[in-house]
Amino acid sequence: MKLAEALQERADLNRRIEQLRDRLENNALVQEGETPAEDPAELLAELDRCVDSLEELIGRINLTNSRTRVGEYTLTELIARRDCLTLKVSAYRDFLQEASRTAQRATRSEIRIHSTVPVAQLQKTVDRMARELRLLDNQIQQTNWTTEL
Repeated sequence: MKLAEALQERADLNRRIEQLRDRLENNALVQEGETPAEDPAELLAELDRCVDSLEELIGRINLTNSRTRVGEYTLTELIARRDCLTLKVSAYRDFLQEASRTAQRATRSEIRIHSTVPVAQLQKTVDRMARELRLLDNQIQQTNWTTEL
């Protein structure tokens, strides 16, 4: 199994666990004299099996990520870089969106609002970071599809 397939399976297991949680909540209580639509004991057993499978799969994925080298870095390091770069790009974009807003003045006596940073210059920095992020994500995805779990 390729690493990318394991990641898809992990996502499927997470969705399945979330569905089981919802079904368990829907069958936790019934009116006196009624029976639940689904047997909670069976749902709990299925939840246990899914969580056990997820635990084993996450361990294998993490072990593979830590052993797989892409150039001078491990896949784990590249994923950490991607996650942090995603966070940074998002924060910069939110800040620049706010810094780019202009306040409409109805009269000349109203207070003027000015940006505290050079927006155009910072936007170029964000564009460079976004490009780096795209290339990094492509490298990670390519590695995922060529690496055995």
